[in-house]
Amino acid sequence: MEMKTKELIASQVAEVELIFKTRVKSSERIAIRDSKDCYQVFKEIWDKGKISLVEEFKVLFLNRANKIVGFLEVSSGGITGTVADPRIILVTALKILAVNIVLAHNHPSGNLKPSRADEELTRKIKGACGYFDIMLLDHIILTDESYFSFADEGIL
Repeated sequence: MEMKTKELIASQVAEVELIFKTRVKSSERIAIRDSKDCYQVFKEIWDKGKISLVEEFKVLFLNRANKIVGFLEVSSGGITGTVADPRIILVTALKILAVNIVLAHNHPSGNLKPSRADEELTRKIKGACGYFDIMLLDHIILTDESYFSFADEGIL
């Protein structure tokens, strides 16, 4: 293999850059204390026109003081389901140095009972978080009227 110049190598290799920018001061971030706080925040950031129409999946990313660093809309799906890729959730958490996360998705039907798929996805994400010392604090299922908390029900 011929020796290539630094410039030639640099032109053939993609650079990965890690940047996180925020305009929110730490003192102004919203603190999460319980599932009710989670529900209220998710209810505010949810598209009101979609909560009873299509299933969506969102995540709150928290720092060590349980203050919200940011949120991510992971997916928007159909009437009975949406896809939440754990890799997208974890790469986002790692990029913004989140210590804790809270998952949420809505059930357009109004049924708050988690499905087997909801429970399996929660376990899968919780297990993946463990590899990176990220704590999954809760998974909220919300409707336009109420919510279900995996943590409150002891199934997290």
